[in-house]
Amino acid sequence: MTRTTDGSAGDADSARIGQDHRKYRRPEPSFARAIAKALGDARTVLDVGAGSYEPTDREVTAIDATAEDLPFADDTFDAAMTTFSVHEWGDLERGLAELRRVTRGPIVILTCDPDRVEDFWLAEYAPEVLATEARRYPALARIAAALADDEVTTTRLPIPFTCVDGFSEAYYARPERLLDPGARRADAAWSSVDEMTARRSVAALRTALESGEWDRAHGALRTQPTFEGSLVLLTAQPRPA
Repeated sequence: MTRTTDGSAGDADSARIGQDHRKYRRPEPSFARAIAKALGDARTVLDVGAGSYEPTDREVTAIDATAEDLPFADDTFDAAMTTFSVHEWGDLERGLAELRRVTRGPIVILTCDPDRVEDFWLAEYAPEVLATEARRYPALARIAAALADDEVTTTRLPIPFTCVDGFSEAYYARPERLLDPGARRADAAWSSVDEMTARRSVAALRTALESGEWDRAHGALRTQPTFEGSLVLLTAQPRPA
């Protein structure tokens, strides 16, 4: 799978980016629990994209690739999952068809709703970052349509105050964290814009924090235990025959 790294200046340090990603992007326990619940009693699980949310209490086959041509027989797995990956597939519909072909039970997809990405307060300070991020994700309706033969449910995942999986919304109550270059490097959203735009966005956020503007507008979030943003969990179950 082709992974996006922080190449905004054209001279990104890949080793440093990897270190930042591991430091700032750790599996959030509440998300892991939601995924485990959606997987049900499946014992064999295919994880496409080899994300960080692989369950440890099941037999997992992790594929660090897109799903368009899976090297498995029909109905090989009890369940399949993919986290923060579908927006990187070259052919979403074919990939989802392949997931269904090799999976007997639920398909679980952790992704973001592009219609809600720009509703986050960061859009006030980094509009180009979130606009590009919104364009990256496939519409939830498109995913559901590709799995039209299944019963598809969509659940919005509340993001906890202490979220350790550092995508932008994870810092809804801790805006100062986005002034940390390492935190930004660990989030591909910031790689979507050129260095000058990123610097301008960071400067705007810093000014808003130092002036108190951010707290006047959004300070209530600092004591809000969870935040409902763009993060969603889609579960596709085969319909009874």
